[in-house]
Amino acid sequence: MALLQSVALHGSISAAARELGLSYRHVWGELKRWETSLGQSLIVWEKGQSARLTEFGTKLMWAERQTQARLAPHIQALRADLERTFAIAFDPQAHVLTCYASHDAALSQLQGTAAGQGLHLDLRFCGSVDAIRALNEGRCLIAGFHVPLQPQADSLSARTFRPLLQPGKHKLIGFADRSQGLMVPAGNPLGLDTLARVSQQRARLALRDKGSGTRLLFDAMASEAGLTLSDFELTAQEEPSHLACAVAVAAGQADVALGIASAAREQGLDFVPLDQERYYLVCLKSAIESPALQALRQLLLQANWQQQLMQLPGYQVVQAGQVQSLRTELPWWQLRPKKMRQAGRVAPSGALATPS
Repeated sequence: MALLQSVALHGSISAAARELGLSYRHVWGELKRWETSLGQSLIVWEKGQSARLTEFGTKLMWAERQTQARLAPHIQALRADLERTFAIAFDPQAHVLTCYASHDAALSQLQGTAAGQGLHLDLRFCGSVDAIRALNEGRCLIAGFHVPLQPQADSLSARTFRPLLQPGKHKLIGFADRSQGLMVPAGNPLGLDTLARVSQQRARLALRDKGSGTRLLFDAMASEAGLTLSDFELTAQEEPSHLACAVAVAAGQADVALGIASAAREQGLDFVPLDQERYYLVCLKSAIESPALQALRQLLLQANWQQQLMQLPGYQVVQAGQVQSLRTELPWWQLRPKKMRQAGRVAPSGALATPS
């Protein structure tokens, strides 16, 4: 696969050999050997022309990339298990912090930075809903989820997350703001700039899995535009991460996907921003002073980490490491006077919420 990717990138077997530190003869022989083993041509062998992959070679290369992208969350979970095991075995002073979280490029980068400071982030990527459920069931100490900036009380995000979070029981820790938008091939050949345009063009759309924060965002944006799933040309498989969606577009299996700018950049795609959202970490109020969470907050407050975060496309440092109340950040809970609640009446629209 490394040979195919290098030839595709450089258009030259000799350049691929130099990049991989191999001889031209070895690379040429390996490509021929694999063609014999697979019974298919991998390279268009035309004298005097730049080397290029055959259609089969291109499909094979992208199939491998997509498999890697889909397996990445599982591989990262296995890596986290190994890191935790060795941390406990060899460093009794190390902090181990299990985190279930919606997929995020900055969290992956944070994991590496934290490990160098004695904080082992046991990171398990899953949907935002599953992440908060894992927290409430005691399977982790902290969870990661994201919502649009200034979500409305009747929004899909509110209806989804309100039953899972409880003022006075949970606390938010600021992490970052990030952009969500359309990931499209370089040059945006279909001119896609809204979900309505995606529907009108019948562009093949790669969707995130149900329960993910990005899927909730898509459902909400589609509803606001008066669209349903039947208005879109969907790919056959839902994808488990932003990277997997980006690979599907880069491989030509989809024309567009909703995701984050860093995933688009990594796969050489263009990015059309549609929405700003806030990524939160959430924990139980009773755990906020635990050594592991204190170590995490101190890391998030460091200038070095915040500079790393700002280098990621589409990210901004906002409230990093700061503890926030649910009512302040997510004003979905409007307490009503006791008599009104008992009578089943709705409080006036101007009623003030009791602060948490």
